[in-house]
Amino acid sequence: MDLPRKDPEYSRLLSPRGVAVVGASTDLARLGSQPVKLLTEFGFAGKVYPVNPKYSQIGGLTCYPDVLSVPKPCDVAIIGTSSQHVASTIRQCGQAGIPFAIIFTAGFREVGGDGVRLEQELKQAIAESGVRAVGPNCIGIMNVPERAYMGFGPGFSNPKLRDGPVAFVSQSGGFAFSVVGLVDAQGIGFRYIVSGGNEADLSTLDFLEHFIDRDDIEVVVSYMEGVSDGRRLRSIGRRALEKRKPILVWKAGNSDIGRAAATSHTASMTADYTLYRAAFREGGFIQVQDADDLADYIRAFTGRKLPTGNRIGLLTTSGGSGVLMADCCDDAGLTLPPFQPGTLDRLRSIMPAFSTFANPADLTAQLSGQYALFNQGLGIVVDDPNVDQVAIRYGAVEGGKSLLWAQGLTEVAAKTDKPVLVSWGRPPDLNAPSLRHLEEHRVPWFVTPLRTARAAGVLSQFSAKVATLRPANFTRPIEPQALSLPEDGAALGEHRSKACLTAYGIPVGREVFVPSEALAGVSSLDLRFPVAVKVESPDIPHKTEAGAVALGVPDMSAVKTTAHALLEAARRYKPQARIDGIVVAEMQTGLETIIGGVVDPYFGPVVMFGIGGVTTELLKEVSYRFAPFDVQTAREMIEELRLAPLFRGYRGRPPLDITALADALARLSCLIADHADRIAEIDVNPLFVRAEGEGVAAADALIVTRAVQAPSP
Repeated sequence: MDLPRKDPEYSRLLSPRGVAVVGASTDLARLGSQPVKLLTEFGFAGKVYPVNPKYSQIGGLTCYPDVLSVPKPCDVAIIGTSSQHVASTIRQCGQAGIPFAIIFTAGFREVGGDGVRLEQELKQAIAESGVRAVGPNCIGIMNVPERAYMGFGPGFSNPKLRDGPVAFVSQSGGFAFSVVGLVDAQGIGFRYIVSGGNEADLSTLDFLEHFIDRDDIEVVVSYMEGVSDGRRLRSIGRRALEKRKPILVWKAGNSDIGRAAATSHTASMTADYTLYRAAFREGGFIQVQDADDLADYIRAFTGRKLPTGNRIGLLTTSGGSGVLMADCCDDAGLTLPPFQPGTLDRLRSIMPAFSTFANPADLTAQLSGQYALFNQGLGIVVDDPNVDQVAIRYGAVEGGKSLLWAQGLTEVAAKTDKPVLVSWGRPPDLNAPSLRHLEEHRVPWFVTPLRTARAAGVLSQFSAKVATLRPANFTRPIEPQALSLPEDGAALGEHRSKACLTAYGIPVGREVFVPSEALAGVSSLDLRFPVAVKVESPDIPHKTEAGAVALGVPDMSAVKTTAHALLEAARRYKPQARIDGIVVAEMQTGLETIIGGVVDPYFGPVVMFGIGGVTTELLKEVSYRFAPFDVQTAREMIEELRLAPLFRGYRGRPPLDITALADALARLSCLIADHADRIAEIDVNPLFVRAEGEGVAAADALIVTRAVQAPSP
């Protein structure tokens, strides 16, 4: 059993007073040799203690025979010994009062077999010693400004990496440090870089949570393949919004290979990445796909200004670049509103006659060299109440006078809370002093119109999330309801599944259940014909495939004939299936949709909504939210679909009952959240949405339950 763990004092890990290098060596090919060299030669101010009984000195430093001999204070032990000795070394660290370990050693669960056992032994040693560990199988940690290069490999070879208010947490060390180098070459610095390795103890989530709350960090970056606690990931995303601090996440491992087999349509359409994407969408995450994205978004966010909306003003000296930027802004979800009349009058009064003042405004090449006049125009556009941020491209910037332009530009930018983004029109190396001036004054610059627009787009996207963050508590549409569920974890038939929906106030179509043995004696049904006739069986979840459903049955005589035929088809399809009887239901009309939920082992209960019918899995036009949620969130799910205009009334058709649909979604979210320990999947397909004011009705439903777990001895 894991022992209770106290929160670590991360400052002792990230800014150690002393570092012991266990397994240090004079052999440069060995892992233990590199940290000693890096720490002593690159400017680390703390103490370095090589540990290896084979040596009395390494690199002019006293070498200690074991961890217990290391002088105090020592905050971190870097471990590069063989995998068989790592657990015992951790125990020694605990005895020596060393609170943290960075474990380079590989050969644990990533190799399978005996490595799995060794990692379990390591976890036990970590739990019992009180030592908090990074790794195993990691390449280390870097504190850039303090030159605490506690790692190995090419990524640690540059002693002149830039410092910046950014923390990077990565589940791939080699990849992370290669990206750090690429982004550093674009003028972007990091403060802390953490390689998590196998995360036997301290995890990506631990570090994300810590960095979100650090005052010296403005942007957090994460390369992530997967986490073991999706609920905590969501909580961290919410915290990021509360702190107005973005997490730029590079998510890998998103293919369908990991998709689990599932009984319902809902579950089969919910892959791991779908849930990560839902978590990223609701929280303070911005996804990146390349090192250029990372550099640009860091630069944009460290400008420390967020727009209050998605309206952008564009100011250029080139019509072509203005059109291109407008296209890019549209792709990034930004709008280009017309400037107000007062803005137009002010621009016309000072600008060349051939300028155009629509948004984008083209001040033409006549402004070449007239830096002050361009900046005056920028001030006018920034003042326009119709824009939330401004992007500029001044193609004539080059040479000595460009610094004068940059200085004037930063003076304008300093007077506004709106972001001012610069699309640089010349090779950056020709204007290094000007760019440094922009960076010093936190005015973001970018090398292409596309990259400028994307950066402006993510600022707007993040700002919108911050603005719409709602309290964690919400108004439930219904209180928890008791359900009668089987203890063996079986799927429920349609009739019993619909009874669960009814208990939560989700409308179902009128229907009658007829047990198999009573079918012969039924002479009439209080239903509107024509009807649907279906076999009721918990073992046949997809009745269409079994030939166990018929639609448009015209009268009672046809119901009986059809019922017998369907029962025979069901028995042929699955001879061992439990068949309870026949469900006869009134036919429904309206737009077919699908609503459903699954209980994910990592993220918990999640609800999906999409356009239903036979094209459901083909179109995959669906949205997701984590349960439970309120009616407002349900409405957002509906509006998120590309086909949302269908619900508002399309090409003369009447609007549909979005209010009833949102209520049904919110109620389903409560149903699956309240019974997440007993329900695995819910599938309502189709749910018919009628005209406004006429409600919704579930025409088919399937609930898959979980078996009751026996109490632990």
